[in-house]
Amino acid sequence: MWGYLSVLPAFLAVWAVTSIWTVFAIAVSNRTVNLTEGIPYISLCGSYPPQSCIFSQLLNMGAAMAAWICILRYHQLRDWGVGKWPNQMILWSGLLCALGTSVVGNFQQKNQQATHLTGAFFALFVGHLYFWLQLLLSWRMKSLPQPGAPWIRPLRLVLCSLCTILMVAMVIFHTRLLRSASAACEWTVAMLLFTLFGLLAVDFSGLDSCTLCLQPGSSLSPPPASPISLQAQPAQAL
Repeated sequence: MWGYLSVLPAFLAVWAVTSIWTVFAIAVSNRTVNLTEGIPYISLCGSYPPQSCIFSQLLNMGAAMAAWICILRYHQLRDWGVGKWPNQMILWSGLLCALGTSVVGNFQQKNQQATHLTGAFFALFVGHLYFWLQLLLSWRMKSLPQPGAPWIRPLRLVLCSLCTILMVAMVIFHTRLLRSASAACEWTVAMLLFTLFGLLAVDFSGLDSCTLCLQPGSSLSPPPASPISLQAQPAQAL
């Protein structure tokens, strides 16, 4: 049974793909980028108005959804018995990815290049680490549930490996001033990361809902029966 929470990762993937290609289309149509000079970086497409405003808004909303997905994933892994430290490492890498995405949208390359590049590092490199950590965890903990078809985990391995290869190639091409090839790698890496986020819909397919419980301070009484937590509730089989 697929609950409504499983829609969130899929919606984020569609949202992100639509967002950056919309910004690309606007940049091409108003000639702020010139395709005859080569493939532009994603950041260059979103650097000039009016698409810079759209770029910021779309990435901020995508970052908010990504952060929420990372929090839900954290509680799901906790309920599956994943230890505190590896789970928190996964959580913080995901939240840094979301933060970096927001920074990329808010600090355009032509205005704040150093800040923009820092955000891009978190969004792409740390975001890529977020999925590698989960993949390694799934291989290390044999008892960890593996929702979905048997080919899901090998597919994630292929996507993560491609991300690694392309990010290395992107850096090499950029340092050798092969900007068009580097930009092509960047666009491909972005699409792969969006796909990896979308695949979390498979893991969330067993979730029916989530509940937020609040616990008052020790000066207040009586305390509630349930501790503070965001609990992901498994779906009930019909």
